[in-house]
Amino acid sequence: MPKLPLSPVPEQENDVGGPRPGSSSSFDVSQSGGSSSSSPDSAVGEKASPPYIAEPQEGENCHEEKAEDDLEEEECEKEAKEDVESEEDWDTDLETEDSRKVYDPTGKAKYLEICQTCGVTPVSYFIRHMNDSELSLMHHGLGPKGAKAVALSLASNISVVKLNLSDNWLNGDGTAVVAEMLRENCYISDVDLSENRLGKKGAKALSAVLHENTTLVTLKLSGNELNDQAAKYLADALLTNNKLESLDLSHNAFGESAGEVLGTAIAENAGMKELNLSWNCFRGQGAVAVAKGLGANIFLRVLDLSYNGFGNKGAAALGEALKINNVLEELNVGNNRISLEGALCLALGLKENKTLRCLSVTRNPIQSEGCIRILKAIQANPGAVLEVLDFSVGVNGWKGVRCGL
Repeated sequence: MPKLPLSPVPEQENDVGGPRPGSSSSFDVSQSGGSSSSSPDSAVGEKASPPYIAEPQEGENCHEEKAEDDLEEEECEKEAKEDVESEEDWDTDLETEDSRKVYDPTGKAKYLEICQTCGVTPVSYFIRHMNDSELSLMHHGLGPKGAKAVALSLASNISVVKLNLSDNWLNGDGTAVVAEMLRENCYISDVDLSENRLGKKGAKALSAVLHENTTLVTLKLSGNELNDQAAKYLADALLTNNKLESLDLSHNAFGESAGEVLGTAIAENAGMKELNLSWNCFRGQGAVAVAKGLGANIFLRVLDLSYNGFGNKGAAALGEALKINNVLEELNVGNNRISLEGALCLALGLKENKTLRCLSVTRNPIQSEGCIRILKAIQANPGAVLEVLDFSVGVNGWKGVRCGL
């Protein structure tokens, strides 16, 4: 019976990647000699074709890729969890991002916040000039509340070194907050609190700060209605503070007892170079005490005692002080009711003094004789260095001259 021819194997459906290279799309049994298997002899000398491996179906690839992705996600989550746990085990002093606060070196943000809290209107000039080295807020009518807002914002300010708060009606309460600011701020070295009616309370607050502050060099307290009680607080501060170099206490109400306590402070102070005590009421023993303090002081360079009531007793004490003081360079005793008698006492001191360069005796009834005796005393002193001597307008209508020697 004749053999029936074998029908060719149907062609495999192409997979996503197409037929494998090197494999035929169909297989003809007739090419192998008409049998389903070739003999070993026929395979000799011929290279055997590699076995055909069916490609995975599209659905199977998707399932396998999804399983791999899920496995990778699980591993990543596990690693992230382990990292978090390991970070929690470490102690750190660093602040987290949420807890960090923005550093405000000028205090602007703090000032606006305090103004809102206290119910005061912010001073636009202050906001614009908070970065200046010199800040002048005179005549702004701050009052105690406005001063509080300014002072609290300046506590952390590192730009301002010279502060002028004159004529702002600070009173004792406003001065107290400014004083507290000076306790914390270590950059401000020059402060003007003139014309603010500080009174006893303000003087007490400033005195407490002067015991501790080592930055303040210049302090102006002119026109603040400071009386004998306030003088006691300031005198105590001057006994311990050796950093303050310039103090203005003019236009106040210091009397005789104030002169006594301030005189002791002047004698003991070891740092002040300029002191203004003009336009007060130093008379009698108070004036004498101030003069004696000048004699004992070895640091003071400039002293203004004009417009007080020293009289002849005070002038006599000043004459004695000029004999022993060897550092004072400028002295103003204008308008102190010093007559000829007092002028002769001053002349005796000038005859021995070797450091005074400028002397003002204006508006004193010393007469022509007093002027002449002072001039002769200076001429008789071989070590005199006086450069300016002011005898201008006298009380009795006599007009002296301002001359350079």
